[in-house]
Amino acid sequence: MLYTFKSAASADVLMLGEPAKKLIGTIGKDPADTQGIVTVDQLPGAIARLRAAIEEDRARQAELERQRSADDEAADREAGRSGMAAPVGLAQRAWPLLDMMEASLKEETPVIWST
Repeated sequence: MLYTFKSAASADVLMLGEPAKKLIGTIGKDPADTQGIVTVDQLPGAIARLRAAIEEDRARQAELERQRSADDEAADREAGRSGMAAPVGLAQRAWPLLDMMEASLKEETPVIWST
């Protein structure tokens, strides 16, 4: 399912189902809702929650990277593997929505979403 986030303050943000639901829950809304609104009054809190989630995700990803041992990297090189690309994390998925929400707050316009 494709979610579309809209605001008069920016271009639309399109997101696939599960990542969109996770972000909707992160900003304090019901992830089961296929449509909803973040009012201008709710934007500061939603932005703060989203920023906190981004920081937590970055810290988690950094710790995972630190845990990867040099032996694993050497084994990959010996086997001719370049290693797997890191999965797309919440921080990367959240930036377009965060940008939209910040622009919406500046222009005092809500953010809506629907499927």
